[in-house]
Amino acid sequence: MTMKKIHKALFVGPLAILFVSKAAFAQGDLMPDSEDVPSSLMTFFVTSEPIGDGGNLGGLEGADAHCQQLAAAVGAGDKTWRAYLSTQARPGQPAVNARDRIGDGPWYHSRARLLDYLGRRLNRPIVKSQIHGDTLEEARRGSNLTKEFALTEKGDYVNGIGDPMPTQHDILTGSTPDGRAFPPGEDRTCNNWTSNDEGAAQVGHSDRIGHGNLSWNSSHATIGCSQEDLISWGGVGFLYCFAED
Repeated sequence: MTMKKIHKALFVGPLAILFVSKAAFAQGDLMPDSEDVPSSLMTFFVTSEPIGDGGNLGGLEGADAHCQQLAAAVGAGDKTWRAYLSTQARPGQPAVNARDRIGDGPWYHSRARLLDYLGRRLNRPIVKSQIHGDTLEEARRGSNLTKEFALTEKGDYVNGIGDPMPTQHDILTGSTPDGRAFPPGEDRTCNNWTSNDEGAAQVGHSDRIGHGNLSWNSSHATIGCSQEDLISWGGVGFLYCFAED
């Protein structure tokens, strides 16, 4: 081997290893096991299908089961999936905050790829402080969760403002901008996700467009809880699903 080739090997080899090692360390040594969609790194998705009964999701248990079923259908059923939903306090039943149901992250969408051939960091994950903000004001300004991140478990975008109709960017959450339940009183959870004929549902916009607050999780309330009510406001009953573990 010539001196020039030796010098090149000594320079390129350790440098490449350094890039990969630093990036892998920064991401917790995670790597996708293939180029398939969804990525094996997927820990977040928007449901590609609604339950279809308006705000009656079968409670939190039914919503969680829906997330788990869709994840299993694309080969991600080995994780424990939770729907990002809050419930309001009822007599003898404390409120449940969506932000407390989803683990600690970080979360990756269904097309996540961590490293390129030089080991450079790609597709940065969403971490908990970026989902809700460290303060309520930060949460109201909007998190790092964007339309490009809010993909379905199949790797598809959700139709939002400016896309071909129908618009389906209303995602059921029942939550305030900081991921907590609304106080008792005005129903924002379709009777804690058991009704299709009473109350209303608080929704976020997966594309963070509309209603002026750019909120992925708390944009506005629907006019009712039937399937028709959800559709009339630009939704269909989709959920955000997060891997708890």
